[in-house]
Parts: sequence; structure tokens; C-alpha cells
Amino acid sequence: MNIKPNIGILNAMIRITFGLTILAWSTSKLVKHPWRDSYLFAALCGAMKVAEGIVRYCPLTALCERCQDMIQEHNQTTDSMDGMEGLTNMDGDSVVPYNPS
Repeated sequence: MNIKPNIGILNAMIRITFGLTILAWSTSKLVKHPWRDSYLFAALCGAMKVAEGIVRYCPLTALCERCQDMIQEHNQTTDSMDGMEGLTNMDGDSVVPYNPS
């Protein structure tokens, strides 16, 4: 698996800034209430955002791009098969090619 940066510089800086903000807030709350798991979860999410900003790779963005590519490929294959002989329409009628003679 080849990991290439899929987010821009500005997006990375925003992720680092918000990630450090969330991380600082959650650790300060975690010091006062160490038994709360929600602050630990927020700290992990903030650290993940900082890491995404540093390496400039977001797995969720990569997944969305991959799904969009798969949808476009599927649409292209179904569009290219519409002109073939013997296919049926949604109504169940067979498709007859146009013959001008």
C-alpha cells in the first residue's frame, strides 16, 4: 500500500491547530476527572488529527476518493453497455438498435 499525501498544506495546518486545541482541552479536563472515558477519547481524536496534519494523509479522505472512483467506473461500464443489442430496459422491453433503412 503506497501512502501519498492527499490533503493540502492549509488543510494540514488547520488539522494540526484544531488537533492540538482538542488535545490540550481534553488533557486539562482529564487531569481533573481521570475516571471519565470521554476525555480520553477526545484526546485520542485530537492526537489523530495532529498526526494526520503532520503526515498530510487522511484515511477517511482516501476512502471517499476510492469510493467515488468505483462509482464512476461502474457508471461508465453500465453506460457503455446500453448500446449493446439484446439488453432490456427497465420496462422489460428489449432494446432494438436503430436501423434507418
